Amino acid sequence: MNAMKDENKGKTVLITGASNGFGMEFARLFAKDGYNLILVARSTERMKKLGYQLQDEHQLQKVCVITADLTRPEAPQEIYREVRQQGIDVDVLVNNAGAGIHGFFFETDLEREKAIIQLNITTPVELTKLFLHDMKRRNSGKILNLGSVASFMPSPLMAVYGATKAFLLSFSEALSNELKDTGITVTALCPGASNTMFFRRAGAAHSRAANGILSEPAEVAKDGYEALMSGETRIVSGIMNKMQTASTNIIPDTKLASTMRHMMEEESGEDTNHIDT
Repeated sequence: MNAMKDENKGKTVLITGASNGFGMEFARLFAKDGYNLILVARSTERMKKLGYQLQDEHQLQKVCVITADLTRPEAPQEIYREVRQQGIDVDVLVNNAGAGIHGFFFETDLEREKAIIQLNITTPVELTKLFLHDMKRRNSGKILNLGSVASFMPSPLMAVYGATKAFLLSFSEALSNELKDTGITVTALCPGASNTMFFRRAGAAHSRAANGILSEPAEVAKDGYEALMSGETRIVSGIMNKMQTASTNIIPDTKLASTMRHMMEEESGEDTNHIDT
């Protein structure tokens, strides 16, 4: 066992949206460095397969799988109760789960958008509140929230998604400042378009963004993991994405909105109205 694994032996990370995409890659990174895992998502079998594989590969002390629909308002309290009942201290919280909806806001379904707001905003805020109390008592802990390049600019045809990611970035940076004199850090990871199931599930598989240059989930997760471990407040993953977000300081929002709309339109000019929750 290497020094990093020795140092992290007994520590635990809780990862939401852990059954695919960034969440799966985060699980692999934490397991490699010796963290015990709490995997949270709806796909029980995928999480079990991943968890048991990582437990065997890295000789982890414990892997816990919690099946939860994070669009349900009751989910955060249920997750926290289960973790506490098992006597587990969460050293790192990764609020990774999220979803989007593609289409004009005046055409999309309000109830499904309310579910996205619950998933992307209310659930990570509540999980952060619950586990942060425990971290504060120990004066130790790390929190990673998944933002997006959409956190920095208006996002026509993904209006609700973009707004939720803007919230998460602001929330994370505010908490980072509040906790700057403690042993707890908060990091926002902001990737661009990536090779995950996001676009397909959001009904945006035929958009220009989905068919352009995509980041690989493993690379994005590695950037986020390293920033989290270094205690950075914010990390934009990818050189082109760094350039894009930096430009938001000088380009007017109206121009940014036009550019984002162009990227979210289909090549044919037609738009879809689907969602993943």
